[in-house]
Amino acid sequence: MTLLEELVSRYPSLSAVRGEIDSAFHALVDCYAAGGTLLVCGNGGSAADSDHIVGELMKGYLRPRRLPADTRDRLRAADPELGPVLGEKLQGALRAINISAISAFATAFANDVSAELAFAQAVSGYGRKGDVLIGISTSGNAANVRAALAVARALGMRTIGLTGRGGGRMAPLCDILIAVPATRTFEIQELHLPVYHCLCAMVEARFFP
Repeated sequence: MTLLEELVSRYPSLSAVRGEIDSAFHALVDCYAAGGTLLVCGNGGSAADSDHIVGELMKGYLRPRRLPADTRDRLRAADPELGPVLGEKLQGALRAINISAISAFATAFANDVSAELAFAQAVSGYGRKGDVLIGISTSGNAANVRAALAVARALGMRTIGLTGRGGGRMAPLCDILIAVPATRTFEIQELHLPVYHCLCAMVEARFFP
């Protein structure tokens, strides 16, 4: 049984977005295979979910991610004392940034320019063609997330939306829209978690077999 099949067996309602989850997986694989970066953003609970996604990608999640031998050799050469420890303890990472969590920048931009455009400014600074932005909004109408998706589109990034039923005003800005079949905020969030857990596990299995 694949990870996606297991997800749908545990959460049958997510069969409605199975194809979109698979498409998001392939978009992330293409991004990472090309040396790209994932950016994630959201507000409130969705900001916490953004942190959660980054945490699963930047370190081992379900699998060990031992560093390649040549990297361990370079660490030993860089520092004979610390190098062996670093080589043993550090893990392979899939580059991901929660732009919701950059508090000093976000509050400065909100104060000086516009709170609604802080995520957009972060995407314009970090994003590159071929990268991916995941925008999370239970309603699909978060203005700051929509602005970030618009900038990502303009930069040639792939855009993935995680929303509730219908997708809201974010929908036209998402190359891939995972609109889980729920309408109440807490129920949407309860379905977002297994979706992104599955995505993180699938991507990890691809790059750390």
